[in-house]
Amino acid sequence: MTQTFNDTKKKLFPTLEQYVPIVTRVHGGSHPEFHEVRKIFDMIAEKIKETAPEKPELNEEFARLREITNNYTVPGDVCESYEAVYNMLAEMDEAYKA
Repeated sequence: MTQTFNDTKKKLFPTLEQYVPIVTRVHGGSHPEFHEVRKIFDMIAEKIKETAPEKPELNEEFARLREITNNYTVPGDVCESYEAVYNMLAEMDEAYKA
């Protein structure tokens, strides 16, 4: 069974809010695309807060994330936190489309 977006958001969002700034700081120099990921994540976070408990309109944001991250492909030279962020964003994206 596919989790609803709200369930997935509740499960993953606190960790994403913690990891995204750290990954930006640690890997932003060698992976400048992550700065764009951070900007889009911040937009998603803002929309989620503004529309709660309703499901926000995030099609553009997730489409842009898929484009920037090459469908959440994890670079080979990054830490587990970076990989976790991409995996969590991909899971949220899937739940959003469901």
